[in-house]
Amino acid sequence: MAKKEKTVGQRVIGFVREHSLVSAGERLVVAVSGGADSVCLLHILAQWQRELGAELHIAHLDHGLRGAESDSDARYVSDLAYHLDIPATVERRDVAAYRDQEGCSLEEAAREVRYGFLGVVVGAVGASRVVVGHTRDDHIETILMHLLRGTGMTGLRGLQPRSLLQHGEDRGRIEVVRPLLEVTRQETLDYCQRYRLDPRSDSSNTSPAFLRNRIRLELLPVLKSYNPSIDRALLRLAAIAGDDVSFIEEQASRLWNEVAKEEGGAICLDVGKIVGLPRAMQRQMFRLSVAHLRGSLKDIEADHVEAMVDFLSRPAGKRLCLPQGLTLSTDYGRLVLTSGPASLCPLPPLASVSSINVPGETILPGWRIKADVLQGSVDGANHGLVATFDFDKAGKELTVRPRKPGDRFQPLGMNQTKKLQDFMVDARIPRSWRGRVPLVCSPREILWVVGWRIDDSVKVTETTRKILRLEFERLS
Repeated sequence: MAKKEKTVGQRVIGFVREHSLVSAGERLVVAVSGGADSVCLLHILAQWQRELGAELHIAHLDHGLRGAESDSDARYVSDLAYHLDIPATVERRDVAAYRDQEGCSLEEAAREVRYGFLGVVVGAVGASRVVVGHTRDDHIETILMHLLRGTGMTGLRGLQPRSLLQHGEDRGRIEVVRPLLEVTRQETLDYCQRYRLDPRSDSSNTSPAFLRNRIRLELLPVLKSYNPSIDRALLRLAAIAGDDVSFIEEQASRLWNEVAKEEGGAICLDVGKIVGLPRAMQRQMFRLSVAHLRGSLKDIEADHVEAMVDFLSRPAGKRLCLPQGLTLSTDYGRLVLTSGPASLCPLPPLASVSSINVPGETILPGWRIKADVLQGSVDGANHGLVATFDFDKAGKELTVRPRKPGDRFQPLGMNQTKKLQDFMVDARIPRSWRGRVPLVCSPREILWVVGWRIDDSVKVTETTRKILRLEFERLS
């Protein structure tokens, strides 16, 4: 006896369970445009709602682009929600105005506005994730779209059963799940016809203004003339790419703490450790760095990742500008990825010259300075933000200031003065930090490049009678 073929609904629910897309007791926002794909998805979830143990909430956005047709879609979704007895949020946004404001394509504007809306609905109803009606056809079109844009291996995976997407100005993230990825667009049309759901038809789906439409209506038919099984070939490519990317991601995650660390809102990569990795791992390290810093890889394309990998061989002081205001810069022995030069430096800025209370405590923006005068028998060691000086040589008329052109001092252990600029280069102080390094000065000279070196002329010796101990403490 032949095995009975599963229905579309059974296949979708099987896919949901296989990939753990829904958990019992959770609330789901179902994005419903009114087209066959999303209507089919909603109907299946409604039919299986009790078995899944989930609550549904419909979300429909009128993009304000198709006039009366958009109004009809909104009414259709509202009526559908009423008949299925499922609560719904139906709203309108001016996508065209957003496009003009942001200077992006209409396609990109619609996507950003739509997911921003879905994020708001998720928060308002206390949902855990958004369910969308992307089908097998959408998956194939996405693979081709990524190929045309010059994707890397990650883009070849196409659409995934689940993903985290960023939305809104606060860069919030929502989880998006796609239960229809093994169902064709034609199967959703057949399903809707069988259940007399009468889905809406979006006229913009045939407009050549959108790249996805041109891929579906023009490119795919041509590719099928060369290979009638191009759909299966692309899906196989996506599956292989997915396996390879998953392995690389797993290996890179294991190495992350050895290669990278966060400092002051920046990601710092150890060049010595990353340069010896295979290029595939180097790419993933940079992708992870962007994801850690920005929360997503939005606008970071394959050529940007390649440029970051090539940057490993650049000398100190170079800078690479990337999308979303990101900057990759070379310091001594490391690469630093930051959202802006200011966030790169952990040292608070110094606005001007300030006097130091000796002895006593001095509070400056971002700093607390403690000064103690001690007997000469105390150990005169220097480390980090603590330094000791011969008090009789240093004096008590001390100030703290940032550097200025022409500064010189005599670093501890040297028998002559040196330009401060040359000292900072030799000490591998990152360029972006140098203007913030505090300098403790007497009326005659620089006594301490805070955090690095004191001046040799005021060091503690066997003849020192009193010790001046200074300690700098960063304030949050």
